[in-house]
Parts: sequence; structure tokens; C-alpha cells
Amino acid sequence: MVRAKTEESPGADRPDNVEKAIVRLTDAHKIYPLGKTEVHAVKGVSFSIERGDFISIAGPSGSGKSTILNLIGCIDVPTSGTVEIVGTNTAGLSDKAITTLRHDVIGFIFQSFNLVPVLNVYENIEFPLLLGKSRPDKKEKAEYINFLIEEVGLTDWKKHRPNELSGGQRQRVAIARALVTKPQIVLADEPTANLDSTTGEAIIELMKKINRELETTFIFSTHDTAIVEIADHVIRLHDGLVIENKKNDRAEANTV
Repeated sequence: MVRAKTEESPGADRPDNVEKAIVRLTDAHKIYPLGKTEVHAVKGVSFSIERGDFISIAGPSGSGKSTILNLIGCIDVPTSGTVEIVGTNTAGLSDKAITTLRHDVIGFIFQSFNLVPVLNVYENIEFPLLLGKSRPDKKEKAEYINFLIEEVGLTDWKKHRPNELSGGQRQRVAIARALVTKPQIVLADEPTANLDSTTGEAIIELMKKINRELETTFIFSTHDTAIVEIADHVIRLHDGLVIENKKNDRAEANTV
């Protein structure tokens, strides 16, 4: 897929793109107003994520996991400190540039799947390509969508709508949809939360396989110990603070 090169296209053919750190947070704080009080969701968090990492951001409810994911996904901006994605400080970007960054660099997997009910599997995966400015060649687009459908094991289901699929199959569609724009980063918010343990393990194996084969960086917000155990980088949060930042041996972490 050819990405448009514009003045405001962050991460497009910049020297920073060759750096190992694809994500870098530096003394990031996020404060939300709540009536007459404030909630300090993230308190001076600093860490970096390397290209190709399979990373787990773990911690109890209210620890700041979702806030961190929102900051990395450019859904939110820090109250203070910096969040850099592919070498670009997100706080300095216009709304247009933020939209371009999200579309071209980041894919999202939601725990509630967020599939369009009137579209079939193929059409749900295709949908993000219809939102971007660039239009890939029709043949190339179809080949890549069918490749992703095969990768997630849904070749026989590509004409089925979400209500005809199991929870695990719907999550597989969501994974393929997140990958269709060929993002450098995929963010997954509790991707196994609504799945039984057997299906959850299969989804984790699938994402690990894609991580290895496509070298896509996966960043998870999760309570799932199975994801934490196979992650090659684990960041644990508590009350908005990083209490552990640990990199595992990649060969060991790749064992599923």
C-alpha cells in the first residue's frame, strides 16, 4: 500500500524511522477533570518500545493501562511530558496530522470487536482502506485482504456477517482489519477479555505468529497472564506509575 507523502504525514520516510524505538514516552502525565477534582491517571511515565516488540502493559483496573494505550494511539495527548511515535512528538501535530498518523501507522484491536454488522468479513477488513486518502490498486488490495483472511483462518467465512461468527472468529476479523493498512504498530485493549480460555490462547498464538512473520509491533493492555508470560517486553503499572519495566529474552518469549 502506497502512503501519501505530505508535509504533515508523520513517520513518512523520515530518518527517525530507522531508530529502534518506535514509541517513546518521557515523563508523561495525564490528568482528567472530574467535577471539582482531578484524576491523575498517569504520573510521570517514561519508557520506550522497540520495533517488532510483543509488549504487555499490565496492571489492575485503574492503574493507567487504557490511558497509556490512548496516548500511544493518539486518541489523547499528555497533560505534560511527551509521547513520540515513529520519532514524532504527538503533542505538536495538527488534527489532520494526527488522523494521518493513526491511519497510516497504528492499527487498533478492540475487546468488543467493533465490527460493522451489515458488512461481511471481507468488507469489514476492507473498511479502513476506504477511509484513507490513498487508494491502493484494486488487485493488490484484494490480494492482501485475502492473504489476511487466510492468515487468520477465515477463508471459508469471508462472505459471512459478524452475527454468523463466533466470538473468536469476530476477534480474528478485528485482527485482520487492524493489519489491513499495514501499520507499524497494533494496539490491543484486552483482546482476549470476551473470549473463553481456549479461544483466547488461539488468538494469542495468532497474534504472536503475525508479530514474527510481519514484524509488526504489538502493544497490549491486558490482565491476561498468558499474554504477559509470552511478551518479550512487560511494563507493569500501579496507580499511574511504572513499577516494572522488564525485557525478556526474545527466543524464550517467542515460545507459545
